[in-house]
Amino acid sequence: MFRTRLLSGILLVIIALVTLTAGGNVLFLVLFAISLVGMTELYKVFAIEKKPPGIVGYLFAALYYALLYFKPLLPGESLNWFMMLFMGYLICQMAVLVFAYPKYNTQQILAAFFGMFYVAVMLSYIYQTRILPGGVFTVWLVFVCSWGCDTCAYCVGMLIGKHKMAPVLSPKKSVEGGVGGILGAALIGVLYALAINHWGNAGADVISYAVIGAAGGAISQVGDLAASAIKRYHNIKDYGTLIPGHGGILDRFDSVIFTAPIIYYLALFL
Repeated sequence: MFRTRLLSGILLVIIALVTLTAGGNVLFLVLFAISLVGMTELYKVFAIEKKPPGIVGYLFAALYYALLYFKPLLPGESLNWFMMLFMGYLICQMAVLVFAYPKYNTQQILAAFFGMFYVAVMLSYIYQTRILPGGVFTVWLVFVCSWGCDTCAYCVGMLIGKHKMAPVLSPKKSVEGGVGGILGAALIGVLYALAINHWGNAGADVISYAVIGAAGGAISQVGDLAASAIKRYHNIKDYGTLIPGHGGILDRFDSVIFTAPIIYYLALFL
């Protein structure tokens, strides 16, 4: 099991390295595909992955990515286009509830609506971070914060963890581990800034990267626990089996989903 998990992890790193370095259309298409798979995993929990609520979700995820891709060409204020899309999405999901009544319950409709934002929209911030000025360096913070925090939290928790962070939801996670993860992510952010300044001449501000690392580390833990909470409520172990040893897309990218928007906005404002 460990060997399978390790090999899958190495393959994921290679894929991330290739797609994030390439950026552009390659990253865009990979994220779109991952988003659809992740939405399917979530929709399976609510038994709507092949039914109208799920199909409407996939359709509007595709429309969202199309708007994102052609955003520089949109006439007028781009925010209005996205808001119009989201309002249309809500109306279409409610139309499914009304015209198929009582085939689908409100939980399924709300899950379908939520799933597009939770997976497709939030993951798209990886692409949006990549196209920022200096994004070729900044985008790595999404993964550095998420996976770095996870590793540091695990190590610190194993060594000195005593106080449970979420005793019912995740008994193995400790407050000490959580704090260690945040501090570890901040330290990794500093080291990453120093590295890209030295070898990449990036001009990264060390303090900003420390703040981004800490904030990203904190929010990544919320993302991890949120994905776990959904699984616990519905009595499932993993969202899928796509990644051997890791589960599905949502099992591996649960913290990245939350971290990506935070890194984007912090990089934009800091």
